[in-house]
Amino acid sequence: MLKPEEAQSRADALISQAKKAGADAADAIYVCDASTQVQIRLGNLEDVERSEGEEIGLRVFAGKRSATVSSSNMDTDILSDLVGRAMDMAREAPEDDYAGLAPEELISKSDLQPIDGEDHANPEPAILREMALEAEDAARAVSGVTNSEGGGASAGRSIVALATSHGFSGAYSTSGYGVSASVIAGEGDGMERDYAYHSTRHFEDLDSPKEIGQKAGNRAVSRLGPVEFKSGAMPVVFDPRVSSSLLGHFVGAIAGSSIARKTSFLQDALETQVFDSAINIIDCPHRKRGLRSKAFDGEGLPTAKTKLIDNGRLTQWIMESASARQLGLQPTGHASRGVGGAPGVSVTNLHMSNGSVSRDDLIKDIGNGVLITELIGQGVNPVTGDYSRGAGGFLITDGQIGAPVSEITIAGNLKDMFASLVPADDLVYRHAINAPTLRTDSMTVAGG
Repeated sequence: MLKPEEAQSRADALISQAKKAGADAADAIYVCDASTQVQIRLGNLEDVERSEGEEIGLRVFAGKRSATVSSSNMDTDILSDLVGRAMDMAREAPEDDYAGLAPEELISKSDLQPIDGEDHANPEPAILREMALEAEDAARAVSGVTNSEGGGASAGRSIVALATSHGFSGAYSTSGYGVSASVIAGEGDGMERDYAYHSTRHFEDLDSPKEIGQKAGNRAVSRLGPVEFKSGAMPVVFDPRVSSSLLGHFVGAIAGSSIARKTSFLQDALETQVFDSAINIIDCPHRKRGLRSKAFDGEGLPTAKTKLIDNGRLTQWIMESASARQLGLQPTGHASRGVGGAPGVSVTNLHMSNGSVSRDDLIKDIGNGVLITELIGQGVNPVTGDYSRGAGGFLITDGQIGAPVSEITIAGNLKDMFASLVPADDLVYRHAINAPTLRTDSMTVAGG
């Protein structure tokens, strides 16, 4: 596997070839991944997989026309042919007034922010096997667990390098580790499954496999014996396992491309109150060991901490250069891309800040409601904000979490849900997108 500086040289070389071939502008991205995954089921080794791959993508511009090509073969002659093919394609492409590299005056020119994303631990497959086995054993040891879908452990490393024809060149490397377990509780028609997992950048930050397994087993057992209940309008509480999904819908609604196409339910919400005034939503690209930390975006712009929601108010869209030009604005350092196609947008380490009440206090006045721990399906209309998804979780009765419920449907509108959200104070930075327990009183629930 290449070193970051070697990957950077490879992207720089492809840019040089594109300029010699007559490109008015160009950018190149190199991505290399290597990973080892071990899967255990019922105490037996089920699969060991090792994968390594590298790809490079080139985007060239001929005036207002552009084309993108990619290759997984790094042979010099093949890459030279790739450049020629890209130029031929660009000359025949339709003109696009908004396509182009990021503004030159905005690209990163100083030292890149360190993100501490790699630890070089590189555990051997035998260690991963023991971790997967320990996770599954712990899950299967929970009383009530009757079968297993397996325990797993993984380790990997990635390198990303980006170069542009107007002066940006940078690279970074990250490591990644994971442990998981998924088990089944109960018998016959009463069986229920659940899981637990943890992913980190540094090996030493992983939860113990035993803890992961016990959590998976306890979750599966807690779902046994789901009850029926009366449908209607009632408070809905989103557990941190699923509350971050609401932030995902929010991010999609403020993407510059959605705003430019007028396909967002938050189309007219800029600088208005979208959430309660107690809520802040922050993107932190430089968090040490963050799962999506990065010093530069997919166009070579510097990344920076951004408060997207400031005391409930929407402060900005997230934009790559094309949508920013279409909207008459500047890109925000949120461009994201792979080796094929033009950049899109994404956030990095996003979170909703803690509220001021405990989880117990958040639910203590709920006479009849539901705690959601699982969401199913993708029933969200990004244009209107209408929201309807399958779900599972637990009844809340007289302020106490009670019997499990499954195959229910929760429905509302994201505008109303956002405006009524109340966060608890139990935020944990565990995933790339994190939120505390959230309550909304603007939904209807249909029983299974």
